Amino acid sequence: MRMYDIIMKKRNGRELSKEEIHFFVDGYTRGEIPDYQASALMMAIYFQKMSQQETSALTMAMARSGDILDLSAIRGIKVDKHSTGGVGDKTSLALTPMVAACGIPVAKMSGRGLGHTGGTIDKLESFPGFTTALTTEQFIDNVNKIGIAIMGQTADLAPADKKLYALRDVTATVDNLSLIASSIMSKKLAAGADAIVLDVKTGSGAFMKDEKDARALAEEMVRIGKSAGRKTIAVISDMDQPLGCAVGNALEVKEAIDTLKGHGPEDFVELCLTLGSQMLLAGGRAQTEESARRMLQEAIDTGSALKKLAEFVEAQGGDSRAVYDTGLLPKARLVQPIPAPAGGYVSRIVCDEVGICSLMLGGGRETKESEIDLSVGLVLCKKVGDRVEAGEPLAMLHANDPGKAAQAEERFLAACSISGTMPNKSPMIKAILP
Repeated sequence: MRMYDIIMKKRNGRELSKEEIHFFVDGYTRGEIPDYQASALMMAIYFQKMSQQETSALTMAMARSGDILDLSAIRGIKVDKHSTGGVGDKTSLALTPMVAACGIPVAKMSGRGLGHTGGTIDKLESFPGFTTALTTEQFIDNVNKIGIAIMGQTADLAPADKKLYALRDVTATVDNLSLIASSIMSKKLAAGADAIVLDVKTGSGAFMKDEKDARALAEEMVRIGKSAGRKTIAVISDMDQPLGCAVGNALEVKEAIDTLKGHGPEDFVELCLTLGSQMLLAGGRAQTEESARRMLQEAIDTGSALKKLAEFVEAQGGDSRAVYDTGLLPKARLVQPIPAPAGGYVSRIVCDEVGICSLMLGGGRETKESEIDLSVGLVLCKKVGDRVEAGEPLAMLHANDPGKAAQAEERFLAACSISGTMPNKSPMIKAILP
């Protein structure tokens, strides 16, 4: 088998066999196939696309390129959740303790952020002392004891995907449905969960800007998961404005805690209840969405979800006092309003621009080596559809550098539109694909 023949076959629009795809993935992972041949194949796939059979074969080859986590020692049905990412997406911080409090074991691998804001691990490090550097034994033991553990992604989990994604990122071949779906699902399958709930974002702050594209991606990932024998559900959710109100690491942690105390923003609560319901259904803890939502709401109302978050933080070395007193979380020196330049209705907030504002303040990484300032960010006072008077705060800006604060304020105002008529609000949940 020759790589030249595989490239030419795909260039000419023919379907690759499972053996040819495995030959490529194995050889590229081991360094036997050079970048220039891998780049040529990626470009051929970009233009000629892949069949469902090819996409499934690529996903499984990448999943098996490294370790497959064995979570059989964890009692119960393990349900994983994955988000395609967005601005203010602190969902795992509130959702996982809610689900764990309802009896579904949460064994999750998460990463650090690169871009707008930090990843789940960065946000959790707002708790002093918190660590995700767990051994596999500690990870499994924590899940069995308290129902939840989150550890950092290992280098041995789907290494082919890591290598291929870096190549696609610099060869303009990221934006292909099969390559995106196989990248996400290879990691999810290797992570060992019994069932997977996918949160596929769409809108100005999402990777998939168009809802039709988001649905196509969701359908493909559900199909891949089911073909691999995993119960897989996708929720398509809105990311045309920031999720909730807080954008920035410690600020998002505080909002997640407030949500577990029963005071969360309406859109964020709705997303957590929807995703959580699907996780409880997938894990066999509930038979209907209505009963699942009741269980999750009860976990908030009784305080058991908040208690579960505190147990989880403490078990991983963090100071759990901040769960009950959010004043102990990192705080910025400057907190100032961004006043509305005119009165009317907020008609648009360009979501990814708000993420860039947080990045400018120091709340995200421009390179992997960048240090994140956990205390900075923005908290929206108004969202799309809300009435605002001239001079009234659109958002509160949290900063440690007056120069960066001024730049972020200017960019935020450019990202907001105010009109004389109330706009139509986009629903939080666009669709559920079981």
